[in-house]
Amino acid sequence: MKLETERLQLKEINESHVEDILKIRSNEVINRFVKRNSPKNNYDALQFILTIKEKTRNNETFYWGISLKEQPGLIGTICLWNFSEDRQTAEVGYELLPDYHKKGFMSEALSTVIDFAFKNLNLTEIVAMTDRFNNDSQKILLRHHFALEEDREDEGFPDNLVFSLKSNKDNDF
Repeated sequence: MKLETERLQLKEINESHVEDILKIRSNEVINRFVKRNSPKNNYDALQFILTIKEKTRNNETFYWGISLKEQPGLIGTICLWNFSEDRQTAEVGYELLPDYHKKGFMSEALSTVIDFAFKNLNLTEIVAMTDRFNNDSQKILLRHHFALEEDREDEGFPDNLVFSLKSNKDNDF
């Protein structure tokens, strides 16, 4: 499923994106704030892509590569995943190569995914976890009306803060 914004395409990732996914998911700046097993080579990146394709096929996730409209390469990713059993809540996750930070790209992508989540998937809540020291991520979430949930914890990740955005059928997202 492809989504578009003024400057971006949000598109399914596939095997042609191996090098882009390796570059994004192994980036040291991004990984300062993300606890994960980063790919070490093209094979690892390919395995990740195949896993995402399978989870997408099984409706476990919606996962988009972010590219500039005039460029085929990916500059980041954004996803909806970790759906609640009743499919009313999902977690949003995102990452963007540092060269594209502070240009409004992630804000543009996030707005589009929020709109998709509430209008197409009929979610009632979107949750986001971010490292307590990732000020840029926190600012994006707050700008998009996510609220800090001080009483909620990201189980197993004590350095993360939990934010949520509840659907308001009267609002346009």
